[in-house]
Formats: sequence, C-alpha cells, structure tokens
Amino acid sequence: MSVDLNHTIVHARDQRESATFMAEILGLPPPEPFYHFLVVRTANGVSLDFLATDEEIQPQHYAFLVSEKEFDEIFGRIKQRGVPYWADPAGRRPGEINTNDGGRGIYFADPSGNYLEIITRPYGRSGA
Repeated sequence: MSVDLNHTIVHARDQRESATFMAEILGLPPPEPFYHFLVVRTANGVSLDFLATDEEIQPQHYAFLVSEKEFDEIFGRIKQRGVPYWADPAGRRPGEINTNDGGRGIYFADPSGNYLEIITRPYGRSGA
C-alpha cells in the first residue's frame, strides 16, 4: 500500500499575497484558483491550498526539501526581498544558515505568519 500526501490547507489573511509569496520564493508555478482556494503545486504533486480567513491564524510549519542549487536560488530571492530568516526553529540564530545532517537549512515566515523551511537534506539522514 502506498500513502502519499495529496494536499493541505494553508490559512492566510490575504490568500493571494501568501500564495504568490510562496510560489515566487520557492520558484514554483503561479497559484491556480480552485473553488475558494488558491493552489500552489509542488514538484512531487502535493498542493498547498491557500484559504482566506479573518479568524486568528495558528501558525503552521511547512518544510521543503530542495537541491543545493534550488537552495541557492531560493535563498537568493529571500535575501533580495529582505525577508528575515534564521537557522533554528526558535529563531535564536537570525541571519544564519544551519548545517544539520550535513545539509543546509533556513526558516522564514510567510506574510500570514506561517513558518516555512527549506532544507537540502532530510533530518536524521546524514548520509552515513
């Protein structure tokens, strides 16, 4: 049996702003409307379905595994836009990159306050 994540809902104050931010920062195709969602599709077929809400948003965490080249491209866009980033989930190492498990990673927030992360190596898989 194969179980794959198909989609998840991302709550946003301004769904267009947040969906466009994610697509542009990650270098993904522009968001597509689907019913009352704006959908950002990743390379492995998982979609992030942005839903506008006026309710208080409980920030969620979304981590993306990227290649070294993609990391450099995404990190370049983050720096170009002046988006704050940090090396750890608690935000105690602002402006730094982590090297967990022999890869590289950073955390940053989307316009609605959700935590995004890019990593070049899955945690717990140092390749040893």
